Amino acid sequence: MGIDQKISPFHLAIPVWNLQACIKFYTEVLGCKTGRSSAHWADMNLFGHQLVLHYKPKSSEKTHANAVDGKQVPVPHFGVLLQWKQFEDFANQLRSKNIEFIIEPYIRFKGSVGEQATMFFLDPSGNALEFKSFKDPNQIFAK
Repeated sequence: MGIDQKISPFHLAIPVWNLQACIKFYTEVLGCKTGRSSAHWADMNLFGHQLVLHYKPKSSEKTHANAVDGKQVPVPHFGVLLQWKQFEDFANQLRSKNIEFIIEPYIRFKGSVGEQATMFFLDPSGNALEFKSFKDPNQIFAK
């Protein structure tokens, strides 16, 4: 999970209402390493990117979703683009840990430009994550 020197790592801070449960989820389920932390936040190394979990009291705001491929895609969401084999291994790892998927791992645009594997699930504070992979990484921004 080191930093890819060809791509600059992103920094993303997200709200979590249960900091300890989220630290456990991101380290034990997703395999993140921890960095600096305090009583109200914790740095995570998410595939070489800096994800910061910041405590925020629980909200009663409903999650929004948009229809994509007949599925309800949560908005907002975030995640990482993985290599094809890495995506398959990661999906199997999540299944073995009984992750409840919002959208099970599947292939979009099979055999077409932009063919990709994708999956969605929530962290313990309800943040939606999408991990995906492009069959041909050169087609990430293809039209």
